Amino acid sequence: MYLRRVSRKNKDGSRVAYLQLAHNEWDSKAKYAKAKVIYSFGREDQVDRAALERLANSVIRFLSPEEALQFREGIGETAEFLFEASKRLGGSWALNQIWRKLGLDEMIQTLLKDRNHQVDIERQIFAMVANRALAPTSKLGMEDWVRDDVVIPGLDQVFSHQLYRAMDVLLDVKDSLEEQVYYATADLMNLEVDLIYFDTTSSYFEVEPSEAPDDEGLRKLGYSKDKRPDLLQVVIGMAVTREGIPIKCWVWPGNTMDMTVVEEIKDDLAGWKLGRVISVADRGFSSEDNLRYLQRTGGHYIVGEKMRSGKPETEDALARKGRYHTIRDNLKAKEVIVGDGEARKRFVLVYNPKEAEKERKQRETIIEQLEQELEGLNQLPDKQHTKAVCRIRAHKVFSPYLRQLKDGRLKLNKQAIRDAERYDGKYLIRTSDDTLSVEDIALGYKQLIEVEQGFRKLKSTLSLRPMYHRLDERIQTHILLNWLALLLIRIAEVDTGTTWLRLRQALDKIHLGKFSSKNGELYQRTELTYEQRLIHGRLGIEAPPKIYDLQPKS
Repeated sequence: MYLRRVSRKNKDGSRVAYLQLAHNEWDSKAKYAKAKVIYSFGREDQVDRAALERLANSVIRFLSPEEALQFREGIGETAEFLFEASKRLGGSWALNQIWRKLGLDEMIQTLLKDRNHQVDIERQIFAMVANRALAPTSKLGMEDWVRDDVVIPGLDQVFSHQLYRAMDVLLDVKDSLEEQVYYATADLMNLEVDLIYFDTTSSYFEVEPSEAPDDEGLRKLGYSKDKRPDLLQVVIGMAVTREGIPIKCWVWPGNTMDMTVVEEIKDDLAGWKLGRVISVADRGFSSEDNLRYLQRTGGHYIVGEKMRSGKPETEDALARKGRYHTIRDNLKAKEVIVGDGEARKRFVLVYNPKEAEKERKQRETIIEQLEQELEGLNQLPDKQHTKAVCRIRAHKVFSPYLRQLKDGRLKLNKQAIRDAERYDGKYLIRTSDDTLSVEDIALGYKQLIEVEQGFRKLKSTLSLRPMYHRLDERIQTHILLNWLALLLIRIAEVDTGTTWLRLRQALDKIHLGKFSSKNGELYQRTELTYEQRLIHGRLGIEAPPKIYDLQPKS
């Protein structure tokens, strides 16, 4: 289809031209194409030029930005462009592509389809998730971040009150979303879900306990894994696969003990019908009640045992003679069976020679410092001597290696030192699965570090803190947003074999420039480097188009 100009000669010798919209049709009899007029615009000197421009611009809207730009260049409408602004594009583009590959956009839209919202809630949620992964800030700070600093595909601006509303909506669909996200992730990543690791951590709030209302639900004083027992906190649980992909998170009151949450974790994961699952957990979950619960519905466990618990079976496992088998260069293990029949328990004692040497040297340094402290006591007058004795006895590092005589003097406890040597470089694992090899058990438990790495990313890379939220619902949603961000960056790390910090540094160098001219505005990205192209290839996503957008003046 094309616009053609035809002319004819009048009797007085003048010529008149007409403009027509036409296309060619094949004439089978004549054996050539003939022009067929679709619409006649009339005489050229009487045609409405503005109408033709509107028609041309309407056609351009259906072209790609590159084609539209080439079209305007072809008709001589180009003009000098003014470079007005630049915003980061690479990180948010990559996260959005992973978000779409998981189907998160469609999931959220489907879950909210029966609700009438004046803003795009799915885009608001993605913007908050991207913010945690790229440049964590407050909801108020996100207004400037989206407007001035970063390109969020499909979203030009945000307002803090809309973000808070989106947080509330997200919490309403949390359970359904988590389950759908798990299945989508398992399918996309071909996840192995025979081993599920879970552990807990705590995170505190920037608020004094005295300032908190009496009816606090989640913010409580408790055992702080951040070494801030003076502040209110929540307890966060997370389950990850052996690849380190977080599949679910939980939030509990700050005074929750590890061993009290196993039933909830087990029941939640069982509802997802994962099949044969071996739960891998740290020593805090190894109560007998918890272990029995983990075996319900055919499940099994691999858990760490507290070697200094004093339990008879633990002491028996540690004392049992046997040869260690090398699993890896710095990892050895041996199997120990304690008891018979129904009372039979399977343990694996793991020994790391390098770690044992490290612990031995650390203890020697402590003992040397302690001997100097004890020698210095003899030089002190009575009052100062008494204070010094109390200080040394209360010292967390020194006290395990001390004993006090009847006359009040402090001496090295040589038996305690010998006992400590017994545990150097060792950890004890217990399992309920007889089909697993010693190597699978030892390495499976060692991979529990994946959970700990996830917690470190939550607290450092994603800046989980500081947390100022007061409402329980907002606290839960804040952690849910961080979990979604962690999910995206872990998928990126697994696919590329590179840390998110390195990926973010490379992707953030992709900028989108805004150029203006008399014909409109052009948005063009910077040229891609080899590293940036490699990242997109490994992620299996498309790179952002060079001409990102073109907005002609109407």
